[in-house]
Amino acid sequence: MTPEIPLAFGALLGALAVFQLLLIIGLPLGRFAWGGQRAVLPARLRVGSAVSIVVYAAFALVALDRAELISILPTPSISVVAMWVIAAYLLFSVLPNLASKSRDERRVMVPVSLVLAGLAFVIALS
Repeated sequence: MTPEIPLAFGALLGALAVFQLLLIIGLPLGRFAWGGQRAVLPARLRVGSAVSIVVYAAFALVALDRAELISILPTPSISVVAMWVIAAYLLFSVLPNLASKSRDERRVMVPVSLVLAGLAFVIALS
């Protein structure tokens, strides 16, 4: 696999991590996340945003390992299975975004979720 796809996957996750960080510091972007009910996230959702950043980093590392751009997992079979799990998770993550009451969240996060899932499946298939 050429590195462009896993790097694009990582870059998109990085952009989402920056977005989550902006939510954590209190910028009024909540209409794009967590159901879009509050412009500024309450503390419990800020914790969720912090957890999301860690999850995004883990996803990116697995993708880079699967693409053999780095080697952090003990065996290649772990990265294969993990990447399929990530791809399935990202595909299912489209559903809550579709169900969001926030029009802004649906307009932005549904396409982002679909692109992430598509990239994850391509990486998993490699």
